[in-house]
Amino acid sequence: MIAVYLILLAPLIGIAVLAVQGDPDKSRRYNIIFNAITLICSLWLAVLVLLKGPLLSSGKQLYIDSFNVYLVVLTAFVGFTTALFSSAYMEHEREIGKINLKMLRFYYAAYQSFMFTMFLVLTTNNMGILWVAMEGATLATVLLVSLYRTPEAVEAAWKYFILCGVGIAQALFGTILLYFAAEQAVEIGSGDALLWTTLFENATVLNPGVMNIAFVFLLVGYGTKMGLVPLHNWLPDAHSEGPTPMSAILSGLLLNDALYAVVRSKMLADRALGTALPGYLMMGFGLLSFLVAALLLHHQKDIKRLFSYSSIEHMGLMTFAFGIGSPWATFAALFHMTTHSLTKSAIFVTVGHAAQLAGTQRMDKIRGLINTQPMIGWGLLVGTLAIAGFPPFGVFASEFLILVATMQDYPGLTPLLLIGIGVAFAGLFRHLQPMVFGVVPEGQQAIVANLTPVMVHLALVLWLGLSIPVFLGNWFNQATQLIAGSMPL
Repeated sequence: MIAVYLILLAPLIGIAVLAVQGDPDKSRRYNIIFNAITLICSLWLAVLVLLKGPLLSSGKQLYIDSFNVYLVVLTAFVGFTTALFSSAYMEHEREIGKINLKMLRFYYAAYQSFMFTMFLVLTTNNMGILWVAMEGATLATVLLVSLYRTPEAVEAAWKYFILCGVGIAQALFGTILLYFAAEQAVEIGSGDALLWTTLFENATVLNPGVMNIAFVFLLVGYGTKMGLVPLHNWLPDAHSEGPTPMSAILSGLLLNDALYAVVRSKMLADRALGTALPGYLMMGFGLLSFLVAALLLHHQKDIKRLFSYSSIEHMGLMTFAFGIGSPWATFAALFHMTTHSLTKSAIFVTVGHAAQLAGTQRMDKIRGLINTQPMIGWGLLVGTLAIAGFPPFGVFASEFLILVATMQDYPGLTPLLLIGIGVAFAGLFRHLQPMVFGVVPEGQQAIVANLTPVMVHLALVLWLGLSIPVFLGNWFNQATQLIAGSMPL
C-alpha cells in the first residue's frame, strides 16, 4: 500500500509547499512535479493490482481493486496534463490583470487540495470518509470557482455551494442509513459498519427496507455532484465563471468520482435488495439528464456553458448504462468514463485558449479560430467531433456499445438514445462552425498556447476508438465482473 500512501501524501505536501511559495515560476514547476509524482505512483499501483489483485490496508481504511485503480490512474493523468496547461494559462491571466500573485498562490494550493480529495474518494474503503472527501472536494471547488472574485464568480460559487450542500446532505443521510442497516446485522461489528468491503460481503443480511431508502438518498445526493437533472443548475455556472483548468478537472474527474460513489452504493443495494429497483432509478435519472442536456445545448451563448451541458449529457448516459447493469452495459459505461474524461478535459484546454484569444467566452464573439491560430481552431474542431461521437474516436465506440446493450435489454429505449445523440450532435455543431471557420474579428491576434495536453488526449481517444489495449481491456473486464456481481472480492 506504499503507492497509495504516496498518492495521498504528495498532494498534501503540495498544499503546504504551494500555500507559502511566492515565486510564480517555482509554483508552476512544483505543481507539475507533485502531479507527476502521483501519476508515477498511480501507474505503480496499477501494476501491483494487476499482479496481486485487490489491495486492502492493514487498518482496512484504504481499498484498491480493478474498479477504482483505473480511475486513480485516469485522475492522476488528467491532473498532470491539466497542470501543464495551467502553467501558461494562469500566467496569462496574471499578465492581463485578472489575478494577482496572492490569488495565483491560492489557486495552486487549491488545485492540490482538489487532487487530494479526489484521490481520497477513490481510495478509501470507508463510506463515511468517502462522504467527507466528497464534501472536501466541494469546498475546494467553491474556492476555485470564486477565484476571480467578480460578482458573477461569487454568485456562481454560492449557487454551487448551496445546491451541492443540499445534495451532500442527502448523501450524508444515506450514509447514516447504511450505518444503521449495518448495526442491525449481527455479522458486522460496529467498528466495520461503514467499511465498503465488509458491507459488500454481508450485503445479503442488511435490512432491505433501510437499504432501499439509503440508496435513494445516496443517488440523489451524489447525483447532485454529478450534475444530474433536476439538480444540475450549479454546473454550467461553475464552469463559466471559474478558471478553465478547474473546468477541465471538474468535468473530466470530479463528476467521475461522484458517479463512482453512486456505483459503489448500487453494488451494495443490488446484493441487499435482490431487485432491479436501484438500476431502474439510475436509468430514469440518467435518461432524463441525457435528454434535457441535449436540448439545452441549443440555447447556450457561453462556450464553457455549452460544453458543461455536454458533460451533463454524457454523465446521464453513463448513469443510464450503469443502471442497465448487464456486463455489456457496465463495460460500455466504464469505457465511456475514460473516453469522456480524456476528450472533455482536452476540449476545455482548447476552450480556455480560445476565450483568451477572443477576450471573451461569448460564442458570437469567438470567430475564425482556424485562421487566427490554426492549432486552437483544429483542436476545438477535432475535440468537438470526438465528444459528439464521430467515428473513429473512442466516444463513438463507447456510445455504440451503450446502444448495443440497450437494444439487448431495453430495445424500446433505443430510439430515445438515438434522438438524444442526434440532438446533442446538432446542438454542438450549430455553434462550432462559425467559431472555427467564421470571419476573423478585427484586432484578434495569436496568443501563446500550450496545446500539448490536447494533442495527447485526442491521440489517446483516437487510439481507443481503433483498438482497446490489452491491459486496459483486462481492467475493464475485471471491473465489469465485479460491478455486475459475477466476481467476488
